[in-house]
Amino acid sequence: MRFDYDIIVVGAGNAGLTAASRTAGAGLKTVVLEKHNLPGGFATSFVRGRFEFEASLHELCDVGTKEEPRSVRKLFADLGSDVGFINEKNLFRVIVKGEGCYDVTLLSGVEGFKKSFLYVCPDDEKSINRLMKLLDETDEALKYNAAKNGKPNKIYMVLKYADFIKSASHSIDEILRYLGFTDKARRLLETYWLYIGVPAEEANSLHYLEMLRGYINGGAGIPYRKSYELSLSLADTIIKKGGEIRYNTEVKGFIYDNGRVVGVRTDEDEYYAKEVISNVIPNNVLNMSGRHTRAKDRKLLNARKLGMSFFCVFLGLDCDRRELKIDDYTVFIATNSSSKRQFGDDMGVYVVNCLNVPMPGATPDGTCSLVITIPVFNTNIMDNVTPENYRKFKSEIAEKYISDFEAVSGIDVRSHIEEISVSTPATNARYFGSPDGTAYGYEMSRWDNLMSRILNRDNELDIEGLSFCGGHGPSGPGFGVTYISGVETADAVIKRIKGA
Repeated sequence: MRFDYDIIVVGAGNAGLTAASRTAGAGLKTVVLEKHNLPGGFATSFVRGRFEFEASLHELCDVGTKEEPRSVRKLFADLGSDVGFINEKNLFRVIVKGEGCYDVTLLSGVEGFKKSFLYVCPDDEKSINRLMKLLDETDEALKYNAAKNGKPNKIYMVLKYADFIKSASHSIDEILRYLGFTDKARRLLETYWLYIGVPAEEANSLHYLEMLRGYINGGAGIPYRKSYELSLSLADTIIKKGGEIRYNTEVKGFIYDNGRVVGVRTDEDEYYAKEVISNVIPNNVLNMSGRHTRAKDRKLLNARKLGMSFFCVFLGLDCDRRELKIDDYTVFIATNSSSKRQFGDDMGVYVVNCLNVPMPGATPDGTCSLVITIPVFNTNIMDNVTPENYRKFKSEIAEKYISDFEAVSGIDVRSHIEEISVSTPATNARYFGSPDGTAYGYEMSRWDNLMSRILNRDNELDIEGLSFCGGHGPSGPGFGVTYISGVETADAVIKRIKGA
């Protein structure tokens, strides 16, 4: 059967939802086609026993406060989505074992961050002040560049944002060295490199500096009713604006006419539209495009490296977190202080989150939960895993990191486990359909960095009638920027259709 729309959005992930809300709000006949029976992608939850666990997204940066809202909070408000956020003041605790070891907690807010940082790094006051100035300049420069659609006045940029220009081609580590930070201070400030998925010695500084500023200003923004509230709220805005969402409707192919994408196919139906927006990673789209795939597009995707995936160990514990003396919302634990040495096959860094710290009601009374997230940078990590040894493999992962956390924290987790579930890159690949289970699209490398993607936006996968949004897009990985990616893509499509 044939259906006709102005806009087809493939995938009800984070960016797909914001894109559809935007196009439906612009009066365009919009449909979202989603293969699952619920929206959200990585912004969803699942239930085991009496515990509801976050599948992946548990916080956003650049949310800001009610009094001083930042980009993400403004975005949801602009789309008409009524979402409540909790602002966690403790950004993170980081525990580094072995050589160069330390145990430090940093706070949110510019003054709180500086005070907690200088408490453990008193010799770095001059450097931290220089960093704060650079963070502000980076934020202003990126906003100016976005306002100019990636085509800024070069002379103005050089004159107004000289430090930003200087830092654009350097890694996080190089910039912090240039600012004069001591070794310990540098490693402490580089903790969030994990959220980009590239070690600080290699990751371009721009993406990191903007993310760090977003966290400092307002702390981690935690959805009050968990991440599924974000997805349901956005889905509701689409319906209220006249759009449609068709669940259990998996796109199996893209329809081309003289090189232009004009629609998509499912098992039973064909959908046609003036424009198609894909929240599905380009690798999968090209695989579904058959003979229409162009060599230059395949070459670009082959040059890029898929971003990290992760293991998650979800633990429902049978007592209140205060009984166990769990006082931290986020704890980074690393085997050593070098992010590059952690960036290997040994999975030498992991994150432990306890939502009950900022949200006492995150689990039933008298219980709490922990989620251990272990990033995976080696796409071959599961090559020797078979259906027969898969359960044993997952159990070994859980055993290793539960034991390590108990040894580091002194907290007895094991004897209080009521529910346990383990997800792997294979889980992510199966559910989300992403190659190798990547949650981050493509790795933000030195040559393929934030500014490079923004400046070359018009030259990337310029398939007529087809646009992409999501963590694989110009804005790169990160849940907050993924939502923004959907809006930016939708605005460009609306402009093409309406010619204004």
